[in-house]
Amino acid sequence: MSQTDLKQRIVERFHEVNDDHPMTDADDVYVSAQFVALEELCAVKGREADAVRRLMLGGCMPLPGYLRSDGAEMVPADLFALVDEAGGADLLEDWFTAHWADPITGKAEWNAYLSGQYVCLRSVTPATIQRKDYLTSAIGAAANEPDTASEQWPRRLHALIDELDALEPAFTAYDRLRFGGPTSRDTCIDAMRARFPRP
Repeated sequence: MSQTDLKQRIVERFHEVNDDHPMTDADDVYVSAQFVALEELCAVKGREADAVRRLMLGGCMPLPGYLRSDGAEMVPADLFALVDEAGGADLLEDWFTAHWADPITGKAEWNAYLSGQYVCLRSVTPATIQRKDYLTSAIGAAANEPDTASEQWPRRLHALIDELDALEPAFTAYDRLRFGGPTSRDTCIDAMRARFPRP
C-alpha cells in the first residue's frame, strides 16, 4: 500500500472514530502546541512513518489524537514510549492490558487507547489512565456529599482537583464536539473550582 493510500486509510479510520468535525484555526494552534506531526516525530526517533501507520491500522498502536487542518497526523511526543517499554509493538497489548486485574476492563482500556482519544492526559500510560479514573470518581463523590462542617474537606477536594489538573491538558473546542459535550476538565476541574472555591 502506498503512502497516499496509508494516509487516506488513517483519515478514514480517524473519522470513523471521531466523526467529521472541522478544525478551527484555534484548534490547530492548540494541537500544534501540544502534539507533534507523525512525520516529524518519526524523523527524530528514527522510525518509518508508513510502518507506524500500518501498526495503527492493524490495531497495534493508537491512532493520531488529531488531524490538523493541513492533514498532519498529530500524535503525542511520547508516542513510542510505551512500545519501547513493552519491548515492541507486538508485545504492547499484553503489556498494557496486564496493568488491570480484570481482563475485560484491560481490553476496554486497550481499545480506548487505540482510538487515539486519550488526549485527556498529558502522558498516556496505564498508571495515568487509572489515576485519572480514580480522581474523577473521587471528585464526583466528594462533590455529591460535601462535608461543609469539616475544615479538611475542601482541602482534600482541592488536592484531588489539583492532581487531576496536573494530569490533564486544556483541551480545545474540537474535543467538545467529538466527545459530544463538556470534557472532564470542564466538569471535574473548572466547574468544581467555581462551585467550591478554594479555602
